[in-house]
Amino acid sequence: MRYSFIIPVYNRPDEVDELLESLTRQTDKDFEVVVVEDGSSVPCKDVVDKYASLLDIKYYNKPNSGPGQTRNYGAERSRGEYLIILDSDCILPEGYLAAVETELQHEPADAFGGPDRAHESFTDVQKAINYAMTSFFTTGGIRGGKKKMDKFYPRSFNMGVRADVYQALGGFSKMRFGEDIDFSIRIFKGGYACRLFPEAWVWHKRRTDLKKFFKQVHNSGIARINLYKKYPESLKLVHLLPAVFTLGVVFLLLCSLVCVWSLSLLLLFALVIGIDATVQNKSLKIGLLSIAASFIQLTGYGSGFLRAWWKRCVCGKDEFSAFQKNFYK
Repeated sequence: MRYSFIIPVYNRPDEVDELLESLTRQTDKDFEVVVVEDGSSVPCKDVVDKYASLLDIKYYNKPNSGPGQTRNYGAERSRGEYLIILDSDCILPEGYLAAVETELQHEPADAFGGPDRAHESFTDVQKAINYAMTSFFTTGGIRGGKKKMDKFYPRSFNMGVRADVYQALGGFSKMRFGEDIDFSIRIFKGGYACRLFPEAWVWHKRRTDLKKFFKQVHNSGIARINLYKKYPESLKLVHLLPAVFTLGVVFLLLCSLVCVWSLSLLLLFALVIGIDATVQNKSLKIGLLSIAASFIQLTGYGSGFLRAWWKRCVCGKDEFSAFQKNFYK
């Protein structure tokens, strides 16, 4: 068995259906699928059963323990030479696995990952969120694409790793958020080769509304400080930018009480985002939604980062006690 797709699921049967359907259309067929239900109240077993005759698929249901431990559970029960970790809200183009195989034949890798895109069927809000997470004008623009990067840290929505490397590293840690970056850091620290596969991209739905999106990126900001506490060298200048942006927004809003012209910088940024997103998506509505999504992406992450910095670096709380309500409920 060449590949094992590991898919953790939590209350998302409809999304799993779309993902599994896309797997049936892969041009490369040397793979199995391992679906692990993480204590869902709305299970997806009936959905998985639909594909029993179309895919080499296994289904497991376990108590809730978070995405990292759920992936480990699936990895322990897999047979593939390479494990490919996917989020349940992804859809794969039919040439995805063939693109992975082409890259590996060209140059072997111990671990790899690919970028993500917005599907034409996504809602306008999802397309706006995708813009915010991938745009040059937000920190999402550093997450990967065709541009060569010195180091590429795969994310769990589209991550591959050799099974023996996964086992040697002990899989994902018990972190409930940022666990994929933690795993990628340990891949590099272990001396393994990790590459970006630009053509092995996925359609990634992310969150379905802006409120959920804010919570997601806020938790990402918290996770970055948690990662810093474990690996101080992992904190880069770019990780500080959303916090600086957030403080800048607060400062300009306060200044606007005295001088309304202080808002001109925010309006200029919004205008740039709106025009760029409108052109990319050929939709004024998506352009306007992208302004909101971009501000949420930056201030959500920035506020989470600052909140975690205060609790963990100033107040000295540990990861579990500081954010029990966010990750460990």
